[in-house]
Formats: sequence, structure tokens, C-alpha cells
Amino acid sequence: MPELPEVETIKRDLSKIIVGKKITEVCVHNPMVIREPSLAAFKSGLTGVKIKNILRRAKILILELSNGKSLTVHLKMTGQLVYPGTGKVSRVSFHLSDGKILDFNDQRLFGELRLLDDWRSLKFIQNLGPEPQELTLKSFKEMLSKKKTNIKSLLMDQQFISGIGNLYAAEILFRSKIHPQESAAKLTDQEKDLLFKSINDILNKAIIHGGSSVDDYVRLSGSKGDYVKFHRVYGRENKPCLDCGTKIKRISQGGRGTYFCPKCQK
Repeated sequence: MPELPEVETIKRDLSKIIVGKKITEVCVHNPMVIREPSLAAFKSGLTGVKIKNILRRAKILILELSNGKSLTVHLKMTGQLVYPGTGKVSRVSFHLSDGKILDFNDQRLFGELRLLDDWRSLKFIQNLGPEPQELTLKSFKEMLSKKKTNIKSLLMDQQFISGIGNLYAAEILFRSKIHPQESAAKLTDQEKDLLFKSINDILNKAIIHGGSSVDDYVRLSGSKGDYVKFHRVYGRENKPCLDCGTKIKRISQGGRGTYFCPKCQK
């Protein structure tokens, strides 16, 4: 699933290209991805309106529109936004005033499109924890001290902190030299300091490199994000650790594969 760096990359790409353009037509090729309102209301509420601004909250994109409504896009597992699109293989095609098309692709139909009067009313958004860049070291340490959950699951908990998923949690913990099964409450001050720094460093670097294309994620242009070449543990089971040479191990945590170095992350 695209995480904060991937969604932020798309947000920045969209902001440069489609802000100020008008949606002239909405072609829905598969209505399953439209969660609200009705298909007719979705199309009528978007047709003829101008795209004013692009926001991101956690892993959700928000397109603020000239009629006061907002289009929220949750890519989930296989969702993609591609511009310029062809309108041939997409689930929904947004025809724009520049004569080009913004395609929403989603092979497995897990993605969610919503046209809302107020995006802040969305329950998922109301339950989100703070964005990583909103935290200070002091507030982050206070948050950790109250949690006995294993640190990997906690980093992925969107109600604790927004935007981090399986891939970046693994990379952050490797950089911090913290075992993914360690209790958050048992981390030392030094570990908390390094964890806080690793979160910001890795997420920022991933954004600079356009995110990680490990599955279906692509940038708005259709090109791949190249942060993959910086991965230290994710997807590297049984390959040598790039720091110590020990084989990278994979375990299951909360139904997700967790990659780590058993020597570096004791």
C-alpha cells in the first residue's frame, strides 16, 4: 500500500499540474471504487468545478474544489493516479479543461473515492494520530512512554502516528537498531532519540526520491519511485545485511511480514 512518501509525492506532482484546471467530464468505468455519494451525485458534483488545492492527510489525498466540496482519494493496495491518462484501462477518468485526462486506476478495486462536503468529517481522518512532521521529540517520547505495544505495530497504527506503513516501519527500525518486537515502553531515551530522527530522515529522503515502487505504486507520470535502491531490509529476506552480513530475517507481526537484521536489531 502506498505510504506517506508515495502519497506526498503524488500530492506534490498533482499540485504542479492540475491545480486551477476544471473537471469537464467524469467517466466512471467501474462504480465500485465510488464509496459516496451516489454515482449520479458524484458525477454531477464534480463536473464543471475547478480544482483549487491538493492536500494530504496520512495516506489520503484531498482535492479541494471550487464548489466547496472535496474529492478524497484513498489508493489502498493497488490504486494509481496517472496524468495524462488514456481513459482506456482506468476505473474513473477525470477529463480536464486542458484536454487531458486524469485516470484513477485500481486493479483490485480496493481504492476509495469520496465526494464530501467536508473532508474533515470522514471518520478515518478524525481518528488519525499526528503527522510525523507535527511531532516534537518531547511529544514523541511522551507518546511512546504510554504504550506497551511492540514498536513495529505501534508505528503502523494510524491512530498513533499517521502515514507510516509496513515498508517504512521496517526501514525506520533498522536505521534505529531496534528489534521490531520490542515494547515501546521499554525503549531507552537514546533509542527514542534515534527513532525520532530516523522517522524524519527516512520519510524525507523517500519523498525526495519519489517513494518506493515495490508493487503497483507509480508517480503521477507513470514513472516509478526510486527509493527502492535505498532499502536496507524490506523485501530482503535471507539476503546479507548491508551493515554486518547477517542474513535478513522475516517474521509475521499482525498478519504482515516484518523484515529485520537479528544481529543489528537485538
